[in-house]
Amino acid sequence: MKENTLIDKTSKYSSALAVLTSLFFMWGFITCLNDIMIPHLKAAFELNYTKAMFIQLSFFTAYFIASLPSGRIVERWGYKTGIIIGLLTAAFGCLLFYPAAGTQSYAIFLIALFILASGITLLQVAANPYVAILGKPENASSRLSLAQAINSFGHTTAPLFGSFLILSTVVKSPVELSLMKPADVESYRIAEASSVQIPYLILAGTLILIALLISFYRLPKINAAQSISSAEGGTNFDHLHASAWRYRHLVLGMIGIFLYVGAEVAIGSFLVNYISQPSIGAMSIAEAGRYLSFYWGSAMVGRFIGSAVMRYISPAKILTFNACAVIVLILVAIFSTGHVSMIAILSVGLFNSIMFPTIFTLAIDGLGKHTGQASGILCMAIVGGAVIPVLQGMLADNFGIQLAFFLPVLCYGYVAFYGLKGHLPAFKKAAVS
Repeated sequence: MKENTLIDKTSKYSSALAVLTSLFFMWGFITCLNDIMIPHLKAAFELNYTKAMFIQLSFFTAYFIASLPSGRIVERWGYKTGIIIGLLTAAFGCLLFYPAAGTQSYAIFLIALFILASGITLLQVAANPYVAILGKPENASSRLSLAQAINSFGHTTAPLFGSFLILSTVVKSPVELSLMKPADVESYRIAEASSVQIPYLILAGTLILIALLISFYRLPKINAAQSISSAEGGTNFDHLHASAWRYRHLVLGMIGIFLYVGAEVAIGSFLVNYISQPSIGAMSIAEAGRYLSFYWGSAMVGRFIGSAVMRYISPAKILTFNACAVIVLILVAIFSTGHVSMIAILSVGLFNSIMFPTIFTLAIDGLGKHTGQASGILCMAIVGGAVIPVLQGMLADNFGIQLAFFLPVLCYGYVAFYGLKGHLPAFKKAAVS
C-alpha cells in the first residue's frame, strides 16, 4: 500500500513537472527576444548602446519592483494562482507591443516590456521553488537545472523566430527615408511595425492559452512554507529567524544572482552587435542574430549535462569550476579577434548553463517556511539584468564593445567565490541587548 502511494505521488509530481516545463520554455523564449529587439530598436530609433540597454533596464527593473509582491501573492493564494496571474499579466504586456509599434513610440515599448517582465517575475517566483520542492530535496538543484534546460530551449529557438520575423526588415536611416516616395515610406512603416506586432500577438495568445490550460489542470497542492534542504548537509534554520534576510547564505546568494544575471544578460544583449563587427564575424545584423541560437543552445546542452552530473558531484564545486571557465573564455574574447573571439564568447553559454538554478537552490537551502520570501528576494536580485547591461553600455560607448566585457569578468569572479565559500549555510545571530 505504501509502495503504491509512493508510485502515485511520483507520477503526480512527474506530470506536474511536465506541465511546468511549458512555463520555463515561454519565459526563456520571451526574455531572449529582448536580445533581438535591442539591435532592431537601436537602429529604428538611432540609439547609442547606453540608451539601447534601456530595453533591459525596463525589463529587469520589473524583477526588483514586482518580486516581493509576487512572493506575497504566492504565499497567500498559492503557486497555481500565482502562475495564472503571471501568465495573464505577461500576455497583457505582449499586447501593448501592438500600439508601441504602430505609433513608433520607444516609451510605450519600454512600458510594455516592464509589464511583460512583471508577469514573468511572478511566474519565476512561483515556478522556481515549486519545481525545487516537487521531489526529493537532495535532487533540487538537479531538478531545477533540468527545468532550466527547457528554459534554454526557449532561448535557443527565440533568435531563429525573432531573426526571421523581426530582423528580416532592414531598418532604414532618416537619410534613406528622405529619399523615398511618401507611398513607399508608408509601406515601409507598416512592414516595420508588423514585424514586431505579429510575433508578440502570437505570444500573447499562447500565454492566454497556457493560463486557461493550467486553470483546469490539478497541480499538486504544496504548502509554500515547505522546506528545502540539500544533500550537502543543509540545515533547517526555520525556528531561528522571523525573516529570510537573516540568512547569510541567502543574502550572499542574492548578490550572486544579481551579478550572474547581470553578466549573462549583458553578454546576450551585446552578442548581435559584437558578432556583426568587421573584426569579429563581419556579417549583417540578421545573420548575427541567428548565432544567438548557438549561445543559448550550448546553455541548454550544459543544463542537461549539469542535471545529470550534479547527482554525483557537489553543485557548489561545479558552480566554481564553471565560473572560472567563463572568466577564461571572456578574456579570450576580449584579447582576440575573428572566429577565435566569436567561438569563445558563444561558448560562455555552455558554462553559464547551471549557474542560476545552482545559486538559487544553494541560497534557499534550509530556509523552511521562509522559502517563499527567499524566492521573492532572489528573483528581486534579477534586477542585475537591468543594471549591469546599462553599465556595460556606457563602457562600450566610451571604450568599445570588447573592452566593455571586463565588467562581466568581475561578476563571474564573485560567482566563483559563492560556489567556493559564500554558499555555506549560516545565519546571523541577533544582537543581544
